[in-house]
Amino acid sequence: MALRHQITKGLIKRLRKVVGRPWLLTAPADLIPYSRDASGFSAMPEAVALPESAEQVCELLAICSSEGIPVYPRGAGSGTVGGAVAEKGGLIISMVRMNRMENFSHVDLLCRVGPGAVTGAIQKEAERLGLFYPPDPASLAFCTIGGNVATCAGGARAVKYGVTRDYVRALEVALADGCLVRLGSEAAKSVAGLDLARAVVGSEGLLGVITGITLRLLPLPQEVRTLVALFGSAQMALEGVSRLFQAGLVPRCAEFMDRMSLSAILEGLPFKVGHDAESLLIVEVDGSRAAAAEDAALASKVLAEAGALDVRQMSGPRDRQQLWQARRGLSPAIKRLGYSRKVSEDVCIPRSAMVAMLEFLQGISRPEAAILTFGHAGDGNLHVNLLLTQENAGDEALIHDIVEKIMEKSVELGGTISGEHGIGMAKRDYLPLEHSSRVLALERSVKEAFDPKGIMNPAKMFRQ
Repeated sequence: MALRHQITKGLIKRLRKVVGRPWLLTAPADLIPYSRDASGFSAMPEAVALPESAEQVCELLAICSSEGIPVYPRGAGSGTVGGAVAEKGGLIISMVRMNRMENFSHVDLLCRVGPGAVTGAIQKEAERLGLFYPPDPASLAFCTIGGNVATCAGGARAVKYGVTRDYVRALEVALADGCLVRLGSEAAKSVAGLDLARAVVGSEGLLGVITGITLRLLPLPQEVRTLVALFGSAQMALEGVSRLFQAGLVPRCAEFMDRMSLSAILEGLPFKVGHDAESLLIVEVDGSRAAAAEDAALASKVLAEAGALDVRQMSGPRDRQQLWQARRGLSPAIKRLGYSRKVSEDVCIPRSAMVAMLEFLQGISRPEAAILTFGHAGDGNLHVNLLLTQENAGDEALIHDIVEKIMEKSVELGGTISGEHGIGMAKRDYLPLEHSSRVLALERSVKEAFDPKGIMNPAKMFRQ
């Protein structure tokens, strides 16, 4: 069935009847905020629906399925690969009104949340109750849990605690034809049938609309200790991370910044950085008070022996909060460096290959297309930022050539073209570098089984 590229007035009436007049947007001024995400890609949807229940989502999908209208699930629009952009026209379904948070259980270590719940709000509510939801993407203050599930978001704490996939116990999903299904189980373990819940996590809206999520929680760690180490070279900093693991430590976070990254956030740090510092590590450990203190002392010793110019422990909550605020604000702060365009990638390679990857990136960096690198060194997830001067900002051939080289090198080193941002529009041309034609065919067949008419987030991940 060919997708339609125009929602008629009659269809608008039907969609509006489902959600109510205020919650179906069609005026151009109202649609503009939904025409883009954080990737830089943009395309105007024909309408935006803001449902408040799974039943309304199902009704919207049933209408769109019958008429062949493209549908794009959307959270907060904080994605960086164009996953929520209405490239083929059609209807965006914004999940922000479905933001419930309930049933936080100390016994089952679970909670139930709506896809529109803000990730940071879930964390705060869990911690208020003495519980812990570990995944912490940099956008946690505004990104939604539905978007996190759709992209399998990670964050700084993934090195010890894992990513969103590791905390999704069960899902409620509205399929493309309007049928509502429940996948997974709230039981601590289940091997009943194929694990379709796990297939939906990270599927970027290609398989259905997530309408409910049961999250696994942990007890809140008693103590967190935060260390900062400055190094004379980026290679030494990455070697320092490897030495932490060799010493038997699994830090809660091990964040890396090169010199250009440091330059972007110097004013926001709670300490001064000398001119001889070329790289910075943020290392966090947690656990009981005794264990955290012991691990912090060992980490400090290991980093000093690895050649750190300075190792210091954050003295209190204010300094720690300021440090993390600077780190989470690094990506937008890069604009202060004066380049005309930033192209962000998030490759992930084995920890043992990080130095080789960094040296490769340094080798292809050039004045007109500089490469700035930071990220989650604890799990090998490096955020590689291509910074272009005004003269080269529009040179798409140059950008494609450099990005393709980065992707090829990541796969060559045993890694992946995306650690946590997803594929969307930005990386769909590079997916064949990592997945064979047979694997791609299997992935397409899964998509077709869930969405035979192809209305769900068309042309994302795979070209259509």
